[in-house]
Amino acid sequence: MILAAGRGERMKPLTDHTPKPLLAVGGKPLIVWHIEALARAGVRELVINHAWLGDKLEAALGDGGRFGVSIAWSREGEALETAGGIATALPLLGDGPFIVLNGDVFADYPVPALLAAAQNLERGHREAHLVLVPYPQHKAGAHLGLDDQGLVRFGIEGESLTYSGLGAYHPAFFAGCRANEKRPLLPLFETGAARGVVGGETHRGAWTDVGTPERLAELDAQLSQGKLLPSEVRA
Repeated sequence: MILAAGRGERMKPLTDHTPKPLLAVGGKPLIVWHIEALARAGVRELVINHAWLGDKLEAALGDGGRFGVSIAWSREGEALETAGGIATALPLLGDGPFIVLNGDVFADYPVPALLAAAQNLERGHREAHLVLVPYPQHKAGAHLGLDDQGLVRFGIEGESLTYSGLGAYHPAFFAGCRANEKRPLLPLFETGAARGVVGGETHRGAWTDVGTPERLAELDAQLSQGKLLPSEVRA
């Protein structure tokens, strides 16, 4: 699943008429980098949610055929936040574990590794696997950590990390969520961490949270110069 329902308030005026995932970096829309990476990894079935200017997303990406994938659209009307959006899309995602990518991040983390992590998830054991990154200076929010068993913890000593926007989930992780109801993801991380069902890893490669026009321009310049490209694209 690719999350693409956000309004992109901090990206105004760029997002007044263009949904944030369609903003171009390195010559193509940000969300297309995700779709192509998923297709290269062998993923053929995608779910994309939308709310703000969703018709433009559907018009630009269609059914995904030109990318070698099939796209099912989860139309929210009003953005349901991250957990609410995922919970609403569960009927489209099926009964097994799945991976989720935020549509407004860019990373060189390998999709096959996330797919492998999803294979190891099960109800009541590990229900989520989060890709974490060192806490950036520009971010405000919860500080996460990893214990010696690779479990996500809050308020532990050690390196301060944050969620990258890349994760793998078992549907059971969203058992307490209702479809079409606004719900953020962080409280689920907190309760899941307390239950010991949220695992994770630290990614130390390229990662950008495209949250401001300045970060968008910086990422565009880096990609246009051939920097940060995934290894299989450079080859």
